[in-house]
Amino acid sequence: MALYTQKRRNRFYEWVAACNNRDPFALIELCPDDAQVDQLTFCHQTLSGRDVLLASAVDFFRAFPDNYTNPENIFEDGEWVIIEWSGGGTFTSSLGEMLQTGKNFKLCGYGFFHIVDGRIRF
Repeated sequence: MALYTQKRRNRFYEWVAACNNRDPFALIELCPDDAQVDQLTFCHQTLSGRDVLLASAVDFFRAFPDNYTNPENIFEDGEWVIIEWSGGGTFTSSLGEMLQTGKNFKLCGYGFFHIVDGRIRF
């Protein structure tokens, strides 16, 4: 059981590295074809499928080129990894209907990752 837990935790850290490297292609490689994200922070909708998630990540990293995510606490329960995080960046390019402000931001929150067969389903 500990081996599977470590593999899930490692997969999560790969996700953090892809985010902090602003690499949407590395990020999407961690997800299965039918991955789904409930994006509450920016677009208040559910995003489904790798192509949609890739486009969203490209747009996000373009809008916030200095974006960063810092894991503060990590909790695990079976196939789930839950993260308390802090992060931030600078809003330098439009994101959907939101116009860039050039302002820095800092946020904190929680993320829930359903990791099955080595893939992040969210």
